[in-house]
Amino acid sequence: MTVAPEKDYNRGHRKRLREKFTATGMASLHEYEALELLLTYAIRRRDVKPAAKELMERFGSIKGVLDAEIDDLKQVPGVGDKTPTLFQFVKEISALYLKQKAKEKPQIACTSELLDFVRTAMGGKKDEEFCVIYLDAQNRIIEFETVQKGIANQAVVYPRQVLERALRKKASALILAHNHPSGHVRPSDADIRLTKTIQETARALDILVHDHIIIGENRFFSFREEGIMP
Repeated sequence: MTVAPEKDYNRGHRKRLREKFTATGMASLHEYEALELLLTYAIRRRDVKPAAKELMERFGSIKGVLDAEIDDLKQVPGVGDKTPTLFQFVKEISALYLKQKAKEKPQIACTSELLDFVRTAMGGKKDEEFCVIYLDAQNRIIEFETVQKGIANQAVVYPRQVLERALRKKASALILAHNHPSGHVRPSDADIRLTKTIQETARALDILVHDHIIIGENRFFSFREEGIMP
């Protein structure tokens, strides 16, 4: 079976979208147009504007689309099988870029680069995850590691596990981070107890805990900024 050539209008429209982005960047595109441009790399020879608009209507934003479950994405007419993989790739490569950008900083505690990375890496996840950022004596990132995954609101973290890994990595300081799938970022009593336990145990090993960051839907909570950590 021979595939019919792409209509001149559709081909020209895709070209105009690419040229518009190349000339003036993301600020020149409506949000659905940015999603439409992305879809052109997964869907060929078809008008992708209807799919882009339907995705925006169902999930509310590009973030909502990238955070959506694969099965939910496939329910949208015209999305197909390749598109969810592309969305997952875009999200994860963005997190990798922000991680490497944060690592380039000569010193880091809770810079905007670090926060951008943590929010990209952890925001939108359906299950709770607890991560640790290990820092050297100059507060440069050694590694970012997920130490625990669990169902929503039930991640179980053992302070000994966190500190053993810190010692193996020769870390001098830590930043703790976890997500709240509910979207609410206020720490629970368990979050506060866990943070204090890790902080006190780390202090005995001459390891500092700079902060604990909770990531929610479009917001975050910093223990240090809120005065919970001295």
